[in-house]
Amino acid sequence: MFRHRFYFSALLASLCLLAAGTASAESYKGLLKKGYSVGTMSQGKSGSLGWVLSGKDGKWFCKGKFSLAVVDSKTLVSVLASGKMIKVDRAVFEDSIGGPDPSLPNLADLKAGRVEPRHVGSCTPLRG
Repeated sequence: MFRHRFYFSALLASLCLLAAGTASAESYKGLLKKGYSVGTMSQGKSGSLGWVLSGKDGKWFCKGKFSLAVVDSKTLVSVLASGKMIKVDRAVFEDSIGGPDPSLPNLADLKAGRVEPRHVGSCTPLRG
């Protein structure tokens, strides 16, 4: 009797998990190929920075995957996980790493939604 109850409970729990649905995710490149347009940089519910992509099938939020961005010839910003930006002296930073880093994104481009796929993390659907 106990075994039957245990198996029934396990089966019921499994069915509940399946009914809840699976988490869906999509790549930034995949969404662009489907014709989605990129909005300006915004802050998600978690505080992380990213972009809302809009298309005929709905909207997706794609998290930013960068920690430094170029502001101008003298200034960089360090982006924390909370979305807060801290100014960094560019000359001091470049001296510490041995020279300029051409892979750093431009903050103005990121804010405008002109973002390369390497600077974008996971994308999740927006509800409502």
